[in-house]
Amino acid sequence: MPTVTAKRPNVNRKTSAVLTRKKNCFYCVNQDVEPDYKDTAKLRRYISDRGRIVPQSKTRTCARHQRAISQEIKKARTMALFA
Repeated sequence: MPTVTAKRPNVNRKTSAVLTRKKNCFYCVNQDVEPDYKDTAKLRRYISDRGRIVPQSKTRTCARHQRAISQEIKKARTMALFA
C-alpha cells in the first residue's frame, strides 16, 4: 500500500517570514552629518542603558557608519565624555 503524505498548501516563504523594515541609515540620509566623538547627544542613541554599543540590526545603520559610530563611541569613552 503506498504511503499517503498530507499536501501542504503552497505557502510563499518570503511573505510568510517576518517582514523586515527598510533600513534607512541616519547618516546616509543626512549626508552633511558625520559621527563625532564630541557630539555625545547623538552618540547616546547608539548606546544601551548598560553602556554597550547597540547592534546594527537595532539602530538600522549601514555597515560603514556602524563602524564609524563604534570608533567614535570608543574615543568618547577614552576621553571620559560618557560618565
